[in-house]
Formats: sequence, C-alpha cells, structure tokens
Amino acid sequence: MGDFTYCLIKNAVINGKKQDLLIEKNTIKKIGNIENNEIDKEETKIINAENKIAIPGLINTHTHIPMTLFRGVADDLPLMEWLNNYIWPMEAKLNKDIVYAGTLLGCLEMIKSGTTTFNDMYFFLDGIAKAVDEIGIRAVLSYGMIDLFDEEKREKELKNAEENIKMIKKLDNNRIKVALGPHAPYTCSKELLMEVHEMAKKYNIPIHIHMNETLDEIKMVKEKTGMRPFEYLNSFGFFDDVNVIAAHCVHLSDEEIKIMKEKNINVSHNPISNLKLASGIAPVPKLVENGINVTLGTDGCGSNNNLNLFEEIKISSLLHKGTTLNPTIINAKQSFEFATKNGAKALGLKCGELKEGYLADIVLIDLNKPFLIPKENIYSHLVYSFNGNVDTVIIDGNVVMENGKIVNVDEEEIYEKAEKAYYKLIN
Repeated sequence: MGDFTYCLIKNAVINGKKQDLLIEKNTIKKIGNIENNEIDKEETKIINAENKIAIPGLINTHTHIPMTLFRGVADDLPLMEWLNNYIWPMEAKLNKDIVYAGTLLGCLEMIKSGTTTFNDMYFFLDGIAKAVDEIGIRAVLSYGMIDLFDEEKREKELKNAEENIKMIKKLDNNRIKVALGPHAPYTCSKELLMEVHEMAKKYNIPIHIHMNETLDEIKMVKEKTGMRPFEYLNSFGFFDDVNVIAAHCVHLSDEEIKIMKEKNINVSHNPISNLKLASGIAPVPKLVENGINVTLGTDGCGSNNNLNLFEEIKISSLLHKGTTLNPTIINAKQSFEFATKNGAKALGLKCGELKEGYLADIVLIDLNKPFLIPKENIYSHLVYSFNGNVDTVIIDGNVVMENGKIVNVDEEEIYEKAEKAYYKLIN
C-alpha cells in the first residue's frame, strides 16, 4: 500500500450496486457504505471511483510470459512446425536478462488489460521472479521440464526444478508461488512424471502441464503407451493427491473426461491459441456439464499474440455457441467466472471475487465509454463488448496502475529493454 495502511474505493459499482470498498493491507475489509468517521484519513488512500465499476482481477491460468518477445515471429503455422523450426531455436538463445525483459513487457500488458495473476511455465525463473517482484503482479511460476526420454537430461531437469522451487520459496514473497511444470506427456518420460508427482506432494505445490493439445501428440502418446494421455498418466497415479492444472485439453475421449472429473483436474482453456494453431476446439460445454473446473489462459504471445484475457472471455462464450448451435451455452456469467473465480480455485488463491476477507486484487473500469453504455447492462458488456483497456489496478492491496498510469516501473524503459532483447534473439 506504499505509505498507507488502508485504501478506500468510493462510489464504485461493486457486485451490481453502487457502494464503497475498504482495503486493509492486502485484504478486502469491508464492502458497503463506509462513513468518513470509520477511517483514519492520514492512513488511508482514497480513490474516487464515481462512474467506475470494480471487478475482481482476472487470472490467466496458462501462459509463457517471456514469449512476448516472440510476438508475430512465426504466424500461421501448425504447432509442431512452429515449435521445431522457430520457437525452440530462438529459445536456445535465451538468458536471464532476455527473460527478465520479456516478463516485464508481459506483466505490463496484463496489468493494463486487467489481469492481476498469471500461472506460468518457462525457463530462467530468476529473471521472471525479478520482474514479477518489481512490477507488483501476482504469479505462480513453474520451470518447464522436457527430458525427451533421456536419463541424463531427466536428472538435470529434476535438479533444476527443485532448485527453482527452493529459490522461489526463499524469496518469501506472498505474491510469488511455485508449481512444477512438466511440459507434456509426449516430451516427458514416465520416470520424470513420476518424480514430479512425488515432488508435488513433498512440497505441497501444484502441477502445471500441457495435455491433449493436438491430435498428433495424442497419436504419439498412444503409439508409445497404448493409451490416450489422461489414461496413461492416470495408470501410474500421476493425478492422485495433487492439484493439477491441465492446459488446452482440446481432444478428449469420454473416458478421459471421466478421469478428469474423478481426479478434480483443473482445465486451462486457451481458445485463441488453439484456433490460431488450428489445434481444434476444446469440448468446454461437456467439461462444465461434468462439473470440471474450467479456467482461461492466453498461452504465450508466440501463438496468440497478446495477453488480453478479456478477448479469451468473449471468445470462450461465442465459440461454443457457434459449435453447438446453442445460444444459451457458456453464458456471459460463466465465461467471466472462468477468468476470475474458477482461476482462483485452480491456483488455490483466495481471490477472484469481491468479498470481505478476500485478497484485494481489484480492477476499476471507467464506464464512460461508448461500448459500455447503457450502463444497466454492464455485466454483458464486460464479456461481449469491452476491449480490456482498464483504468486502475490494485494487486495484493497495492495500487499498481492508477488512471491508466503504471506506478512501480517506467513504461518507456520496459519497451526499450524489450526491443533490445528481441534483437539479441534474432541475431
């Protein structure tokens, strides 16, 4: 909160009606009518939110944030060609400083479009954590593990993962949590996946993994194991007694959906990335029908090409109406909750809703915009007509952007750093 213990948001539209919201340190203390005699003015930052709506900060459950530097690099290609011929060769040139620059850019982009938490899988986590710490966003970070069925590489990856867990825990920053990030069943050996499962239990942290993104990878797993990916992982207890966030889940059998339901798998639906890479369309209505927790992710900027979660909210509602020919499927409220309440549940965070006692991750949006009028239908507008350009962002009780201006870092400096980092990758 900087120099203040409290923050008072006055006259905002909160949960459907005009009221005030009081933050104490990093928690929502009270929502309702708050009188001046209830606060210590010297200890309180007051934000006049007249003509603004307060919403919970959005939660991006699957991204690779330093890939902002890969934006527009390899468009209009299938996944395997995109990875093998473009992405992986560029990633071979990464270092801590390049990753730091890309992360700053990504955090800036997310904050400016209302995202307050992201769940990431990548490399050089020290560079990512440094940027996250400086800019003030909330993150769950995992080191992306790929052993390609090689024993020596497996040992190295497990060692790196454990070192990163210890490094992030040592930071002792309540905004930065750690997870385990085995890339996918087609790039990770059974031995690595079993070790990951044990490590997740040992440290009591989640597992973040790509699952069933393309037909090709399912075919690869099936040829190697005789089973589909979820069946294969379930056969050796990978999902038992751990919290798993499975990204994509595009092509699923009924048996796999049954496993997902039984094992309480959290799904990160990435509709735009899946459409752009022509991977397919996830059976989200079926997942919702089965009570599976569906959340939203953008994926990395190499395959999206932005981190604007409001676009995912809109697409996730429209896409499934179009494919099912049913206009009532995935309504506006459900789609918005994918990016807020459901995301918080998947990551084990007490946020995603504006409630007393919840973490103060709050976004203010100026309602005086042509596409947000008439104001009476605002919750529909946030899903179907809003462009993601938010006004003020509070994360963990701290104002990180006010009236469109980022507080903790110099925007121009970030753009300059990112451009320089990009040239290092392409030369």
